[in-house]
Amino acid sequence: MRDFIQVVVDEIGQVLLGKEDKIKLALACLLSDGHLLIEDLPGMGKTTLAHALAKVLGLSYQRIQFTSDMLPADIIGVSVFEREQSRFTFHPGPVFTQLLLADEINRTTPKTQSALLEAMEERQVTVEGETRKLEDPFFVIATQNPLSQMGTFPLPESQLDRFLMRISLGYPSADAERQMFLGGDPRQKLAGVKTRLKPEQLPKIRQAAEQVKTSDSLLDYLQRLVHHTRHSPEFACGLSPRGALALLRASKTWAFMHGRSYVIPEDLQTLLPPVVAHRIAPAASGTEGHEQALITELLNAVDIVPA
Repeated sequence: MRDFIQVVVDEIGQVLLGKEDKIKLALACLLSDGHLLIEDLPGMGKTTLAHALAKVLGLSYQRIQFTSDMLPADIIGVSVFEREQSRFTFHPGPVFTQLLLADEINRTTPKTQSALLEAMEERQVTVEGETRKLEDPFFVIATQNPLSQMGTFPLPESQLDRFLMRISLGYPSADAERQMFLGGDPRQKLAGVKTRLKPEQLPKIRQAAEQVKTSDSLLDYLQRLVHHTRHSPEFACGLSPRGALALLRASKTWAFMHGRSYVIPEDLQTLLPPVVAHRIAPAASGTEGHEQALITELLNAVDIVPA
């Protein structure tokens, strides 16, 4: 199964050049049964990554372009009266898929953003008093533009917490950009992406990742990290139990993807920025957006082995 994972990463890497580490994080998020938030400038490959991941894994795919005038019904669906049958018929929205790309999610209002809350947390949608289950797997990749850009609505903490990871793709390296210039538009290469994994194989991989072992010393280190966020004056609020469990779950998947049956401290350290940074905030006013500095402070303050 681990060999399949590298094949998936290599296949997507033909389209998204020079971003193997980001591809692995996105795949780890999916295999950890979480959701992914990508924050970056337009044109950095966010949509390309989502579409390629769906094709390689053989998942059904829908894309929603969020705008300021979008309504919740545009996401979850609506019941329409059918005159011929004299009854209402539910027309499902794009949320009824396996991989949903919520493009520029922070360009819509909080009311519409909240339409995804139940879907992301409970894997179901309630419309007009009736609950409908979503497909399995159900994976949301949401993209958002930097809040400094015009026409954005910040995601509330409750919505941010539904995302297992938040990453940024960033600019390509010089070599990767030269390959892109010589090879043409990466979006045109999507047609040639092959399906390398079947959706029914994903539960087996997830189960294998859940069996990855954690030692008492590793859990001690995790608890010290969490404790520091809750008691250090640098942090406005500490990491919640859900956030701590998310870090542990993602670390198990990361260890499995790298051929190990046990988690090591470096796994926690690698996953701290994407899993924890959007769940914490600096205590000092006027320092919003400095979550990465908090992560660095956290890693420097907490030793792997206590003194």
